[in-house]
Amino acid sequence: MKQVSSMSPPKAYELLENNPKARLIDIRSSMEFLFVGHPVGAIHIAWIDDPEWSINPNFAEEVENAMRKKDRNNPLDNPVVLICRSGVRTLHAAKALIEAGFTQIIHIKEGFEGARDDNFQRSTLGGWRYYGLPWEQC
Repeated sequence: MKQVSSMSPPKAYELLENNPKARLIDIRSSMEFLFVGHPVGAIHIAWIDDPEWSINPNFAEEVENAMRKKDRNNPLDNPVVLICRSGVRTLHAAKALIEAGFTQIIHIKEGFEGARDDNFQRSTLGGWRYYGLPWEQC
């Protein structure tokens, strides 16, 4: 079985900038994606979303469709870079993608906001925003 690779946000950004077939998939909920913010250019495909907070049964298919826009012939063989809030949900989503036949799954180990600090705040210890990588919000 294929393994999931882990990368820091800066290394993942570098991969995305240098590999035109790589795609960044933000798997957080719609509310997180819109209101907390998201990496510029990320494709939103929720792994778990409201109102039921259940796993998206079409997740792998939706990711495959997003990958197909970059490479019609080999959508499952190109780098899929997954990001969530802190790097936990991406591991579960990555497992589903591997089971669906994807071969290059990378999870951003610190996520978009990183771990909570001693004051229970995020984006102070790590994560996409912490490193000053391009992001936006509505």
